Parts: sequence; C-alpha cells; structure tokens
Amino acid sequence: MKIGAPLVELKNVSMVYGSGQNAVKAVDDLTLTLHKGEFIAVVGPSGCGKSSMMKLISGLMPVASGSLTLEGKPISGPINKVGMAFQASNLLPWRTATDNVLLPLEIVQPHRSQMGSKREEYRDKARALLESVGLKGFTEKFPWQLSGGMQQRTSICRALIHEPEILMLDEPFGALDAFTREELWCIMRDLHAQKGITALLVTHDLREAVFLCDTVYVMSDRPGKIVKIQKVDLPRPRDIEVTYTQHFQELVQELRSHIGRH
Repeated sequence: MKIGAPLVELKNVSMVYGSGQNAVKAVDDLTLTLHKGEFIAVVGPSGCGKSSMMKLISGLMPVASGSLTLEGKPISGPINKVGMAFQASNLLPWRTATDNVLLPLEIVQPHRSQMGSKREEYRDKARALLESVGLKGFTEKFPWQLSGGMQQRTSICRALIHEPEILMLDEPFGALDAFTREELWCIMRDLHAQKGITALLVTHDLREAVFLCDTVYVMSDRPGKIVKIQKVDLPRPRDIEVTYTQHFQELVQELRSHIGRH
C-alpha cells in the first residue's frame, strides 16, 4: 500500500470543553499527520482525549488554538468526507444489513439527491460491499439475525459506502471476543489493501494497533499530547502469525512502556 501526500494535519492543536472557569482542556499541543493511504492508530490511557481528537478531525468540535487542515484547507465545520465506525454497531433494528449500509447515501450529498434514480445501483453496491467482508447470504438479514462480528462488519461497510476520504474507527472491535476480533483485523487489513483506504484507529489494544497500522501515536494523560510516534516496520500483507514473533512483541512492549508514563 503506497502512502501519499498529507491528508489531515494537526499542528500544535488544543481543544477545550466548556468556557471560563468551567473550561476543561481535552488535548494540548497535539501534532499529527495522516497521509493518503496510511493506516494510523492513536493509543493512550482512558480519558486522554483520543475521541476528542476524532471530533476535531471530523469537524464536530472547533480548535481552540493551533492549525487543523484537510488537504491544506482549514477544517472549520462538519465534513462529509469522513466515515465512522464505533464499538457499538448502532444498526437500525428495523432495517436489513443492506438497508443499514445504505443509510449514509440517504444523508450525504450528492448521493441523497440521486437516491431515487440510483436506488437499485446503490443497493447492488451495498450488497457487493457486504459480500466482500464475508456476508454473502446475510445481506437481507436484520441485525438480530446477525452475530456481533457480522453486525460490526455491517457497520464498517456502512462507514465505507459513500467512499469517504478518511475512515475513522473508534474502538470498533473492543466488544468482540478474541477470535472474532482477530477475524475482523484481517477483514480490515484486506479492505485497506484493496481499496486504498486512509484510516485512523482509536484503540486500547496495542496488538491491534501494531497488526493493522503503519504508524502508532501514543497520547499522554489529559490534556492529551503525542509523546511517542512508533513506525511499524512489519512487511505487508500481515497474517495473524506475525503477532507471535519477537519483533511484533517488542513493538507492543515499546508502546506499552509509554502508556500513562507522562
């Protein structure tokens, strides 16, 4: 996977919740670059501002100070070039997997205005995406008919259907059992390779970060700032067996040594 030019750049960014005496600084002096085609992870102790950083990048929260740009242009409000997947799949129970995946196309322009004329084309695209992550035969099932892992695959497809420039993953595999989690890692690995996805993963799982990512950023306690940038020099494609190698374990230990130390 070739990594391209900078897509998102945060330079000395601070963000604050509230105002005046009640103001709480969530992140401080945050500097981070996400390149096109790159898969990065952000790790750190609970409450360090990882999710706040995602809100900044998606334009849901303003920058208090510093510079935040997308393709060199300031992010000053919500952007539709982002796809999001969370720990809870948040699928609508009355919709099939296909109809859940279609949801962003009903909201994001220009797809919203084209939904009437292109609905069948969009449905075919949603089914193909679901089948690409192993859900052939389940595209018309409702969430209650799907396992937790299947629901999360559907959620990831929903985040990708409108072909966002950035896929943001907020603890997407945290609620799954170990075997299913590793299965989803491989699904995500393949999607990244096949589609050239630019992705940002927030996780507490250091093994997950090292397995999936090109670069791992470690954040300090709140207010969060970057205290370690770890390049992952494991060749791609990676299979689960690499997690048992000495070098993989050394990378995990190096990251762990910085968690909560600052």
